[in-house]
Amino acid sequence: MLNEVERWLRTRSWSVTDRPLHKILAAKRASGQSVSVVLPALNEEETVGEIVAVIRHDLMQQVPLVDEIVVIDSGSTDRTSEVAAAAGARVVHRDSILPELPPVPGKGEVLWRSLLVTGGDIICFIDADLKEFSSDFVTGIVGPLLTEPGVDLVKAMYDRPLGQAAGQGGRVTELMARPLLNMHWPQLAGFVQPLGGEYAARRSLLEQLPFPVGYGVELGMLVDALHTVGLDALAQVDVGVRKHRHQDGQALGRMAATIYRTAQLRLARGHMIRPAITQFERGEDGFVARTHSVDTEERPPMIEIAEYVERKAA
Repeated sequence: MLNEVERWLRTRSWSVTDRPLHKILAAKRASGQSVSVVLPALNEEETVGEIVAVIRHDLMQQVPLVDEIVVIDSGSTDRTSEVAAAAGARVVHRDSILPELPPVPGKGEVLWRSLLVTGGDIICFIDADLKEFSSDFVTGIVGPLLTEPGVDLVKAMYDRPLGQAAGQGGRVTELMARPLLNMHWPQLAGFVQPLGGEYAARRSLLEQLPFPVGYGVELGMLVDALHTVGLDALAQVDVGVRKHRHQDGQALGRMAATIYRTAQLRLARGHMIRPAITQFERGEDGFVARTHSVDTEERPPMIEIAEYVERKAA
């Protein structure tokens, strides 16, 4: 590990208990900054309501930390939108944001579009499939942005159990993302959960970054933020345990391919052919090959979008 990373782990890795809520609230009042919480959601009716309700109760009704909760529905076929709205979120459908630009499937696409329909100086992203959710996830990653002027992006870190096995979640992280970061961006080797979906950042940073449209968004954002603001502007906070729905092996394979491609683009833009991944499923007559394209499209920095610039100026 680089000496720089060892120092970073001492100075930019914290626990949620390091910042009591009253200190975070005092810093928010003093700075006048607003906080938006965004949940990207696709068919998450079983979990999204509880997450919204906890944030609304703990951080809007009990204390004034969060200014808005926005659920971006990316085309759910279940009751995700109804459940989220009933719990107190403002629900916006992906296709209604920047409608003149046809949307593409992918989590990163939803996060990118969320900048157009939120007003917070600080944007906090929370995945909508979390179980046994605690508002510590929000206070943990928002806290440093309110109390540390030099910090621009904060990732949550946590244990990720897989079934009854502690610490066995995050398989794509361990098999793909962590080796890539250690080999190519060793300054980022200290991040415990580089692919985690819970992180917060200043709008002033997010609007400068390109957004991979798919599952590569977290790795791409981390690498691009490193090059934009430097390691000391990045941080992580331990928020405990993250429980969520796990993907099957083939879905993980597609995620890994997307993340690898995101890294490739950042290492050598424009020199790679459009990739695909072939996987196998057993059929009646043996194994059947199925080929899936790998997400490679990226949205430009939001600050380059005329509608966003006009909205910000207004």
